[in-house]
Amino acid sequence: MLPHLFYYQLAVLGLLWLCVMLHAAWPSRGAPAQGTSAQPIRPRRQRSKEPKPFAGLTHKLHCALCAQEEVHPAPQPPVRPDPILPPPRRPRKIDTSRHFCPYATCNYRGGLGLGNLRANGHPSGGPWRQFHCTACNGDFLETHGTLFHGKRRAVELLVQVLACLAEG
Repeated sequence: MLPHLFYYQLAVLGLLWLCVMLHAAWPSRGAPAQGTSAQPIRPRRQRSKEPKPFAGLTHKLHCALCAQEEVHPAPQPPVRPDPILPPPRRPRKIDTSRHFCPYATCNYRGGLGLGNLRANGHPSGGPWRQFHCTACNGDFLETHGTLFHGKRRAVELLVQVLACLAEG
C-alpha cells in the first residue's frame, strides 16, 4: 500500500502543472488578441472650448416693429376655487378658518377659510388636533409649518422654554 504522503505530493504536483499550463495558455494584457486586425485607434474627439449660445437668445428680431409684436402678455394668476359650502347637517364646532391644506397637489392649497378642512380628532391621544382636507383627502396636524410641529410636549412648557432662552 502507498502512503498518504505520496498522494498529497501527487495532488500538489498536479495543481502546480495546472497553474503553469493556465499561465502559458492565458492571453496576456499587452499582446494583441489573435484574429483581430491591426487597425489604428482613433483619437478621442475633442470638445470645442467655445461656449454655446443660449437657445432663447439665438433668435434675433428683424426690426423695432417686430420687437413690439413679440411682447407676450403676462400669465394670469391661478384662480382660486369656490369655497365649499357647509353641509346641511349639524354645524362643526371647531373653527378651521385659520388653517389651510399644505399639500402641493391640492387646489385649495394656501387658501384660508375655504371650507375644505374638518377637524379629525387627536391622533394617538396627542395634544395636537388632526385636520382632514375634503378636496384632496389629505391629513395633517394643526401645527404643520409652525415651531410646534412634531413636538409632543405641552404648549405651556414649550413657551416657558422659549421665554427662558430669550432671557438668557
